[in-house]
Formats: sequence, structure tokens, C-alpha cells
Amino acid sequence: MTKQDILENRVKSIYLGIGSNLGNKKNYIEKTKFELEKKKIKILRSSSFYESLSWPNTKNPKFLNIIVEVKTNYTVNELLKNCKEIEKKLGRKKSFINAPRVCDIDIIDYNQKIMTGNIVLPHPRMHTRNFVLFPLFEINKHWFHPISKFHIKNLILSLPNRDITSIKQI
Repeated sequence: MTKQDILENRVKSIYLGIGSNLGNKKNYIEKTKFELEKKKIKILRSSSFYESLSWPNTKNPKFLNIIVEVKTNYTVNELLKNCKEIEKKLGRKKSFINAPRVCDIDIIDYNQKIMTGNIVLPHPRMHTRNFVLFPLFEINKHWFHPISKFHIKNLILSLPNRDITSIKQI
């Protein structure tokens, strides 16, 4: 076994964003958490619920979002595959980009890895999204962006005022 294999197989600390803006949003998020656990993705911490405007079309229903810190032995690709299976199981349909959805799971940070290709890590737009930054700050006030090295407080303070004032913790 090579050193790389040992590093790949150790338990990972990962942050996932979970959101919904259709139906009983809170229920869909709780079902998502249950399905993650069933797939051996252990939830260590979960943020409060945060309500935010739908983007880019604010006329769509508001989103409810959380961030969960999880541990798993899955590789990034295996984790993504499992997240997509959960989205489909809960009723997410293939549609146009940014369409309303019952379940959305994003890998925000995977053990501070930096990746490009079919999976981009950290999530390429996470540093501009209030519905990621606020709940992430709630569960890890010491988190920093793996690429920019900016502390989460600095990322939040760099958001436009409308993004800071339009999000609501529930």
C-alpha cells in the first residue's frame, strides 16, 4: 500500500450544503440527513436552518439551507455519486440550471482539498453565497478558504450588504 492510498482511506472531515425550495423544505432537508446517515456518511454537526432568496430569479420560492459537517471513508467521487443518488431518491428532477428543487446537496469543502476537473473543490461559488457562509460560520468559526486562505469572517464581511441583510436564521 502506498502513502497516497493510506491518505485516501483515512476518515475525512467534509462540509456539505443541503438546500430545498419546494414542498415541505424542512422535511426534505431532514430526510436528506437521514439518507446521508443510511449511506454511512456520519453527520458530526449541523447548522440551524437559514432562509434566503432564490438565485438568480428571486421570484422563485425562497430556499431553506443548512451546512452539515460529516465524516466518511468515501472518496470525493464516491461521495458525489451518493449525494446525487439521494437527490434523485428524494424526487429531484433534471431541469434547467438553478431551477427550484426539493433537494440539493453540494460538497462545499472536502478536507481542505483543492481540486479541478469534473469536481471543483472547494465549491467554486461558496465564498459568494450567504446561505453557505452563515451556516458554515455557525458550526466552524475557524474555517478558512483553502485557496484564498481568507477566514470565514472576512468572506462574510466581503458579501454585498443585501446578501448580509436578506438571509434569516430560523
